[in-house]
Amino acid sequence: MKKTKNGKVNICIVGAGYVGLVSGACLAEVGHRVVCVDSDPAKIKMLGKGIMPIFEDDLERVVKKNVKAGRLHFANSIKDGMHHGGHRAEAVFIAVGTPPRDDGSADLSAIEKVSEQVALNMTDYTVIVEKSTVPVSTCHWIEKTVKRNNKHHIPFDVASNPEFLREGTAVWDFLEPDRVVVGVASKQAEELMRRIYKPIKGPLVITSVKSAELIKHASNSFLSTKISFINAVANICEKTGANVEDVARGMGLDKRIGPAFLKAGIGFGGFCFPKDLEAFYWLSSQVGYDFELLKTVKDINEGQKMWLLKKIEEELWNLEGKTVALLGLAFKPETDDMRFAPSIDIVRELLKRGAKVRGYDPVSQENAKKCLKDIYFAKDAYDCAKGADCVCVVTEWKEFAKLDQKKLLAVVKHQIMVDGRNLYDPAKMRDMGWAYKSVGRP
Repeated sequence: MKKTKNGKVNICIVGAGYVGLVSGACLAEVGHRVVCVDSDPAKIKMLGKGIMPIFEDDLERVVKKNVKAGRLHFANSIKDGMHHGGHRAEAVFIAVGTPPRDDGSADLSAIEKVSEQVALNMTDYTVIVEKSTVPVSTCHWIEKTVKRNNKHHIPFDVASNPEFLREGTAVWDFLEPDRVVVGVASKQAEELMRRIYKPIKGPLVITSVKSAELIKHASNSFLSTKISFINAVANICEKTGANVEDVARGMGLDKRIGPAFLKAGIGFGGFCFPKDLEAFYWLSSQVGYDFELLKTVKDINEGQKMWLLKKIEEELWNLEGKTVALLGLAFKPETDDMRFAPSIDIVRELLKRGAKVRGYDPVSQENAKKCLKDIYFAKDAYDCAKGADCVCVVTEWKEFAKLDQKKLLAVVKHQIMVDGRNLYDPAKMRDMGWAYKSVGRP
């Protein structure tokens, strides 16, 4: 089997979704030879043609560049991925989905299946790197699974390498990280992981495997807490006449607090924060600790989604037969991800109250059609607002910040706007003629 030269590593990444594809493309970008594996033949076929299965800024350029350079490859099977082109994978990254169950725990069945296949296809020492977001002790179960299926007693180690990628900026988050966390149980595994991440400039934090597993859940739960905190503060601001943006700025200048994630709105969504919050709460209860704070964070977030509905009703009274336009459907800008997007619950509640819903998103329109039914999908923001009794900002796309407000005002039925992301200046909007409501601002 061929080996890479000059410190570069042969890597197999199982899972070509948001985490796996970005990680694979970026590891190839810094010089490693990478094979991304996915069980979905259609996805691998798309990638082979240079078509991205997800929307992520700059990902297409990085993928095409490294495919052309011969550093990035795609395969349908783990066996092929681990021995692609005569190259043996020294490290296998597991980046498959870990969807939440009804009780808040993570479904780890895909990780177990991948672990079995990796064990069956190892031919020499291999580091199996858990990249998916998982609860503490998952690497322990991976190790047990691999041992059980490792018929030829091939030496291996299991490492934890949690991802901290933000959708919309994932490529740059990987290449220019705040930190890279690696949990290992042997010097041999540590040495290989140091080789993999040597080209990437950023602090490398080496910990035990269990500490690394916990860091991801703790980080995302803390950030979720900051968001729910400022949203709770926004509710107090509304009742007292204070301005949440002034409060957040005053708080954020304190170096112990910082300004990040202190932006009031209609709550967080996506596949990371809600899922990790649930999983961390579930884990804490399993080990006998009632992490009640996390439950409160979740409750505040769920309630914040309904803030938008409350404001619409304050303006329109009865929603039966009224038309509501939603600008933005994805859970955040710069992504097409609809998983746990606040728009899903908002649309459900609007329809329940008899409203007619029009929606538009610059990127996630097709994904939105899969999870939002009985709404009109507009061709642009002006088409979305046409004949609307109320226009709502749900996702703060840059495109919406540049809208021609006079043109928008001309197509609506009633000049009412509820801004769930504080995208516009209240005074300017009211001067233009809007009856304008925003989060925590007078």
